[in-house]
Amino acid sequence: MKCVGRAGRNNRADAIGLPGSGHSGRPGAAWRDTVGMDQRVFLVHGPAQALRPLVLDSPHSGRVMPSDFDTLCSVAELRDGEDCFIDELYLPATASGVPLLAAQFPRTYIDPNRHAGDIDLDLLDGSWPHAWVPSGKAAIGKALLWRTLDDGRPLYAGRLSVAEVVARIEHYHRPYHARLKALLDDAHQRFGVVHHINCHSMNDVAGAMGEGGAGATRSDFVLGDRDGTTCAPEFTAFVHDTLAGLGYEVKVNDPFKGVELVRAYADPAAGRHSLQLEINKRLYMDAHTLEKSAGFARLQGHLMHLLDAIQLRFAPQARHV
Repeated sequence: MKCVGRAGRNNRADAIGLPGSGHSGRPGAAWRDTVGMDQRVFLVHGPAQALRPLVLDSPHSGRVMPSDFDTLCSVAELRDGEDCFIDELYLPATASGVPLLAAQFPRTYIDPNRHAGDIDLDLLDGSWPHAWVPSGKAAIGKALLWRTLDDGRPLYAGRLSVAEVVARIEHYHRPYHARLKALLDDAHQRFGVVHHINCHSMNDVAGAMGEGGAGATRSDFVLGDRDGTTCAPEFTAFVHDTLAGLGYEVKVNDPFKGVELVRAYADPAAGRHSLQLEINKRLYMDAHTLEKSAGFARLQGHLMHLLDAIQLRFAPQARHV
């Protein structure tokens, strides 16, 4: 089944307005193209420097559609790949000194949680001239640039040029990674340790091209530490036990192990701990209307409890001010 409608160049203004700061949190809400390029790539909520040795990033909650995103799919269909409201769920943490990096562009345009060389060669109209670092995600249409939605519907009518792909890397993927690295480096320098939570959400049931197999029902939370390689085991265990103690079903590395953003900047032996945290959308939103549910506030409170518990359990005092 193909996507209906288009979010391409010709009708983008009719579909979503244009990107900017007028997001109201409602599906289909209009945007205005009044912000600078940096703000169309990411926003850093909270302090410019971490006041606690904790950094949050939300790479998949953006939905500012770039003007060159010439896709077969409507904006509503593209939002199937969005981690809706994840940045908002964690936003209260910024008031206590925790920076939150939030991508503004959609992951269906380019996925910051992939290596820049994780190219789906079947999506290109020519040979890829740069480093090729496949993750295996191309098999389900979800490499650096998505080829299909979760249910298998194609995003594009044809193939993309190498120049298009390189431009997306240079203008979106690279700046996001550079800003995250800077936040993590600064926190590590100040405290000698940093805990990084890579914030995501997941559909309640896996689609045809979803991780875990089509039709698989997912737990409330999935923690991913790439089989114990991106953070200390006690950090994963603490997050697991804290969430389980709040009554949630929590799995570890099943079906999500964590991908590039936890791999790239983790070094547990040096005090750099990265953990991917997936939240089931059924806990806080209606997946059909894309509206928050009554569970949003409760879940947000539990996440703030988790972050405070992490601070009490793991955080040293700043050594640089």
